[in-house]
Amino acid sequence: MPPLPLDGLRFAFGTLSVLPVKVTRWDREAARGGMLCAPLVGVVLGALSAAVGLVLLFLGASALLAAVATVAVPAVLTRGLHLDGLADTADGLGSGKPAEDALRIMKQSDIGPFGVITLVFVLFAQVAALSQSYGDSWVRGAVAAVVSATTARLALTLAARAGVPAARPEGLGAAVAGVVPLRAAVPVAAAVTLGAAGAGALFGPYDLVRTVVAVAAALGVAELLLRHCTRRFGGVTGDVFGGLAETAATTALVILSMSL
Repeated sequence: MPPLPLDGLRFAFGTLSVLPVKVTRWDREAARGGMLCAPLVGVVLGALSAAVGLVLLFLGASALLAAVATVAVPAVLTRGLHLDGLADTADGLGSGKPAEDALRIMKQSDIGPFGVITLVFVLFAQVAALSQSYGDSWVRGAVAAVVSATTARLALTLAARAGVPAARPEGLGAAVAGVVPLRAAVPVAAAVTLGAAGAGALFGPYDLVRTVVAVAAALGVAELLLRHCTRRFGGVTGDVFGGLAETAATTALVILSMSL
């Protein structure tokens, strides 16, 4: 039976968040729909995190505290899934070991020094960038939170495109690797970019351009990491997907906080 659009939404929210959504199908077709719907998860998580930040600002909190809360919300709503993937990917890449040994290091439950250092700098960068954006404008900070979260999940859609192999025969990475046809990924990327541009246009032509640049740069950096991981590990894993999401989100937030 062909998957219904709802199957893809359930797959996306059920695997990429802790929201109470039951995954009813776990096959390649449902995974394809789920990865195409991944940016929608980003929209929801980004909106929730921005809402928390705005409430704190309204109550008199500093831009820094609002930024910390905004970064914390998606971490909580994913049970740290992407952050854990980023740390494991950093440990695997930093080990300098052959692919098989690096994958074994990534699968271990503990976090090594490379993972800790990477998490510290990434989280600091996200908080600092959001604090700057909130300091400039509450609404601009909220838009940055939504755009970065959505772009992060778009990076997952593009990483799941046909031709990108799985590094292991099991796990979430294997379930979604190569499931998205390029002809389907391109319209999703275009829609996210146009949506981000529209959000940036609320503040004027300059912000429109900056937002598009942020999305493009985030996807470009994520693509570089994807290619490096594919060469090093022989393909992608669930940890690599998490690393891609956090890398894209951080890149977008940093650019959106700058006066280019």
